[in-house]
Amino acid sequence: MTVGLREHQKQRTRDALSASAMSLFAEQGFDEVTISQIAEAAGVSKMTVTNYFPRKQDLVFDRAESTIASLARAITARPLGQSLLDAIRDDCIARISERDVTLGPPSAAFARIVHNSPALTSRAREIADLREQALGDAIAVETGEDTLQQRVVAAQLASVHRALFTETSRRVLAGEPRDAVFAELASSAPWMFALIEPSLGSYLVREAATHSGAMTS
Repeated sequence: MTVGLREHQKQRTRDALSASAMSLFAEQGFDEVTISQIAEAAGVSKMTVTNYFPRKQDLVFDRAESTIASLARAITARPLGQSLLDAIRDDCIARISERDVTLGPPSAAFARIVHNSPALTSRAREIADLREQALGDAIAVETGEDTLQQRVVAAQLASVHRALFTETSRRVLAGEPRDAVFAELASSAPWMFALIEPSLGSYLVREAATHSGAMTS
């Protein structure tokens, strides 16, 4: 079996497990469903479920790893001449246009599952915290030092995504059409970044000599 085919089949298994689990969570509630029930519904062993999803919360937040790394990736991949804020803003606007799930739950049913489970709401906050931490770590790698100032910068930049996800979740949970909510995000997100631009607009603009740590601040 080729690597590509093997990975495709693994992804199909992950998707099938997640779909079975989400169906049960919607019917019974996240906290009431066991791993054994999920395994039975999917027609696999309990070990198969835990091999793909070590924690039950991972069945809901199956993109957690990518979400946590997203802001760090945005600044690491930014081109010459671009600041941290511009990189984060451009990435955010692109995600809004794509209706990306990192900025809001995919459906009201999903939002209800999370809202009704303390374990899932706690995990959602943890993911946001880890995303901010990963951004701060990436800034530290780029500058060669890890300071309180840089952690505050990371917190400010990450706060826009945190606020947008919270607002989107609230409105989708209330029954507003997801497309309509994201259409409003497209106009509100630039304003939110504009609030912090006076202090961070020129912070760490990427220069040609990044390998030597030369940055404007």
